[in-house]
Amino acid sequence: MSSHAVDHRPAMRRVGPGWFGLILLALIGGACVLGAPWAFSTVDADGNQRSRYEAQNLDLALLPPSWWSTSPSVLARIDELRRSGAYVPGRLMGTDRMGRDFFARCLAGGGISLAIGLSSALIAVLIGTLYGALAGWKGGRVDAALMRLIDILFGLPYILLVVLLAVAVEGLMARGGLEPGSGLRHFLNVLTLLVAIGGVSWLAMARVIRGQVLSLREQPFMEAARAGGVPARRQFLRHLLPNLMGPIIVYATLAVPAAILSESFLSFLGIGVQDPLPSWGNLASGGLSELNTVESRWWLLLWPCVLIGATLLALNFVGDHLKERFDPVRVRT
Repeated sequence: MSSHAVDHRPAMRRVGPGWFGLILLALIGGACVLGAPWAFSTVDADGNQRSRYEAQNLDLALLPPSWWSTSPSVLARIDELRRSGAYVPGRLMGTDRMGRDFFARCLAGGGISLAIGLSSALIAVLIGTLYGALAGWKGGRVDAALMRLIDILFGLPYILLVVLLAVAVEGLMARGGLEPGSGLRHFLNVLTLLVAIGGVSWLAMARVIRGQVLSLREQPFMEAARAGGVPARRQFLRHLLPNLMGPIIVYATLAVPAAILSESFLSFLGIGVQDPLPSWGNLASGGLSELNTVESRWWLLLWPCVLIGATLLALNFVGDHLKERFDPVRVRT
């Protein structure tokens, strides 16, 4: 009875962070997804129909969260604006320099950051899986040539490639006559960002899958399949690919936080998502300039950083838990 308890207590400790990360991720992702219709819904701002995340009222700029400060003069001003029929943004997370509801912008930015992270990770997993599986399956000179190409790509500066791609796309859009604030231009910026991140994030995945394929090819069940005359296509789809799902799932879970962090970093530098379209990265970039020794608007930097940090922490907890669950050594024991 005591040995049974001793065997299972370490497993429970390993499961704990994974479930915590899953719950935290569900809360953040659910809030961004379920709050997207509200954040992107149109409201009347100065007589114009604008999405809530970009609707502004300069009379209420740089207000702290309502639970932090309830200045009588501010409350009186808000009541006066409401009686006049002017648009009054919410103050759960305060307002930014343009008088925009920062809570709506964090929800909209979270949806965009998570979408870019998931899409980029999916691109990286697809390219890395196909490339690594091809290299490991063919072997010989094909494997050597494909791996040397990866070594060359690893030596190239990642940030420089993304910057050059972003500048090239910006130049093409400018020559095409697209307006800086047009919806198509925002879409192309986001598309360029996720393609750039996904297009350079598959290198490690390819190496992992190649190593797994080389190992699985020598297993007895693969030798039996070859000896039985099973076609190569069926060997790969029915015998090899199912045994690769564990590493693929684990890497996909760990690739998402890396992609989100890359998007946030690039948007922080002004290369990624452009204002007024929000992302956690450009929101943090805008909030950094509001920190000063005279009057610090801390909420403009705190909320995006907390959301980024909590999301990355949750995804890493989930990834570590899946890595333990799919570890072949642990499964055999």
